[in-house]
Amino acid sequence: MQEGRHVIAGRYTLERVIGRGGSGTVHLALDEVLGRQVAMKRIGVIPGSDNAEVERAQREARLAAALNHPHVVSVFDLVDEDDVRWLVMEYVDGETLSERVRSSGPMDAAEAATLLGQTADALVEAHRSGIVHRDVKPSNILIAHGAAKLNDFGIARSADDASLTQTGLVTGSPAYLAPEVASGSSATPASDVWSLGATLYHAVTGKPPYDVGDNLIGALYKIVHEDPPRLPDDHPMAGLVSVMMNRDVEQRWPMPRVRDELARLARGQRSTVVPAPVVPQAPGHTGVLPPVSPAPTPPSTPRPARRGSLSWGLVAAGAVLAVAAVVLAYVWAGRDTPEALPDDTTAAESSSQTPEPTETTPPLTAEDTREQMDAFITSYISTVTTDPRAAFDQLTPEFQDASGGYEGYIGWWSKVRSAELESVDSNPSDLTVGYTVDYVMKSGAENTDSIRLQLQRQDDQYLIAGEG
Repeated sequence: MQEGRHVIAGRYTLERVIGRGGSGTVHLALDEVLGRQVAMKRIGVIPGSDNAEVERAQREARLAAALNHPHVVSVFDLVDEDDVRWLVMEYVDGETLSERVRSSGPMDAAEAATLLGQTADALVEAHRSGIVHRDVKPSNILIAHGAAKLNDFGIARSADDASLTQTGLVTGSPAYLAPEVASGSSATPASDVWSLGATLYHAVTGKPPYDVGDNLIGALYKIVHEDPPRLPDDHPMAGLVSVMMNRDVEQRWPMPRVRDELARLARGQRSTVVPAPVVPQAPGHTGVLPPVSPAPTPPSTPRPARRGSLSWGLVAAGAVLAVAAVVLAYVWAGRDTPEALPDDTTAAESSSQTPEPTETTPPLTAEDTREQMDAFITSYISTVTTDPRAAFDQLTPEFQDASGGYEGYIGWWSKVRSAELESVDSNPSDLTVGYTVDYVMKSGAENTDSIRLQLQRQDDQYLIAGEG
């Protein structure tokens, strides 16, 4: 398309490109009918395609147009020209929050509170209208004349959007994603609170809370499994950031309360928010999925992996490792050992402190072994999608190589949203286990897989030695 004085839909004259991004190129244009400048986002359309970008533009237009708020970029029109769809928006002559921080450095508490308080007010209105933005980040907040405007509702969803039923689709910018969204769950207003908290962290520190770089999987793993970054306790925003970036969705502050606290801080009042305590997380438990119950789990059984056709058998070890980690966490923290620990686990721990454990441990019956194998697969299936690295570590070295290494393994599991075990049939005589799993891929596809794995016992743990 020729740049310059190109006229779209008979009224919008393109002037120059003012932005580029994954959602399209943005041009400054003149609305010849109303005599005002507008921003026009170009959405390319290829005949015969699935028109996903067109649907995105329509969704952005519909949702943003439904919001009449001074801190939301207004959408005026949606027009077509030569197989290209254009989104006509309010032109904001300013800079993004990320550009402001990049050029001027970290913001002071009052300035950050003012701008993000306005953004929070816009999100309160969006949530009241049943809209979750899903991509709150510094580059989607425009600043002009000391005021903020929230932009880009391209991946937002309304509560009655049919696409909400397609779970497992991770959307948004990785460094600002809430843990529940990073693990594949649907975004909620609480997810926007986390993202705004991550944006606030960026505003006052000058850097995003997570360094994504080229390692997207590693960044998502950190968000899901590790404690969020914190500001120094004496920072005016320390308490607020901690209650916004809280891994426990139920404990995360609602957006209206966040807005009101930011308004207080913008007026120069001292924050009364005490930083939320960091709750230790055991490996294998993300804080998003419910913890694995230790009651039915025999010895601290671990977890494996799978590549392409390597099946769900690579799952069960993870949860058992999580149980063992929970026990260690309690011991290291000086707390009582959790109740309902399996008798075998207690015996294994106590025997590790005695000189001759193998002579004092009673032999396992066939039924004991069957129950352990069943528990191994059950727990693995329940956690492998949330802790792939720990799961991979539960393969024998030979089977790790046969799986294509960790890259081959994660190539499969990074596509999986959830797995649900239908049946298990363990054979203690040869340590093989067959099972059937229903799983949902992040693409939305659903499949059922029947697998048989060869297990290998090492001490009081199982490893996956092969698939057959």
